[in-house]
Amino acid sequence: MTDRPSILVPVRVLEGESLPEGVPDLLADAHVVLLGYHVIPDQTATGQARLQFEERANRRLDEFEEILTDAGATVERRLVFTHDGQQTIDRLIYEHDCLAVLAPNATRGVEDILVAVRGTVGTDRLTRTVAGLFGDRDVTVTLYHIAGEGESDADAQTLLDGLVERLVSLGMDEDSVETRVERTNAVLDTIIEAADDYDAVVMGESDPSLTTFVFGLPADQVADRFLGPVFVVQRERQTDDEEKEDEEGEDDGGDEAA
Repeated sequence: MTDRPSILVPVRVLEGESLPEGVPDLLADAHVVLLGYHVIPDQTATGQARLQFEERANRRLDEFEEILTDAGATVERRLVFTHDGQQTIDRLIYEHDCLAVLAPNATRGVEDILVAVRGTVGTDRLTRTVAGLFGDRDVTVTLYHIAGEGESDADAQTLLDGLVERLVSLGMDEDSVETRVERTNAVLDTIIEAADDYDAVVMGESDPSLTTFVFGLPADQVADRFLGPVFVVQRERQTDDEEKEDEEGEDDGGDEAA
């Protein structure tokens, strides 16, 4: 069995968001970084918001943590009051070395998983996420690749065959992994159309900037238009492009880990 993949699950904890049906079971083999966050107006001090809302927010996180641990996940949690929710999510992805972020839409069951493969970049993190989440389950994983201009069918199949080998080396049953190659100019629409036949989607981040992660460009458009859960596998941080983390404008003092 491969290591549990670290998955960030952001929840706007004071805005009525919850863990949709099926999500706890989906994360049973994950290490969940449960982020409860609340975006406050610029004129409101984060410390003031924490004094006012911390107790209620932690009660909600208690409920979510219990549900996730009962399903089998390991959980650590963070509670953050911030002026910039996206900045907080981006920061915690790297602080906790999360392989992926989950857009936690509901699912009735997990039997068929679509893995959208863009190319060779990030495939190690992609395969670690898939094998860690689904390697011990009775599911079918479909590696789905839309061939690019100038990419031959043989090249596309070689790419997918290499990923199958990697997944098998991580403990997956080869018979549970299928491959699928298509050609189209409408890449996003084609992925979304294909996703309708699956219970969950795993896809790589399409832009080097995390500001587009799951609420931004293509990954988010899939999450918005697909009714099931979407895992967005994050790019590995560039060592030559590290930036100083900007702590101004958010308060995560008193965070709890479990």
